[in-house]
Amino acid sequence: MENGETTAQAAIRETHEEAGAHILVDAPFALVSIAHINQVHLFYRGRMRASDYLAGEESLEVALFTPEEIPWDNLAFRSVTLCLEHYLADRKDGQFGFHEAQLGPI
Repeated sequence: MENGETTAQAAIRETHEEAGAHILVDAPFALVSIAHINQVHLFYRGRMRASDYLAGEESLEVALFTPEEIPWDNLAFRSVTLCLEHYLADRKDGQFGFHEAQLGPI
């Protein structure tokens, strides 16, 4: 987050910086505490406002995947894996909740 920015504004900005995508934020979705590295990861559900996306300053490559195509072994952060697992389960169940978790050292 930047100073003076809400968490939703930060999610919109970060998505644009990293994936070149313009999004609408729907709702907070997951909060992952990673105490051993002094971090908290907050994830929002959202929708792309347009189908445009591209690798930004902070990304080498950007792509969209179907659930079956997700490259699970190549995801950089365990918090992202956890969030995607919750998202896919909620989508299958037809309702989205809010998820909170803690990750410790590997």
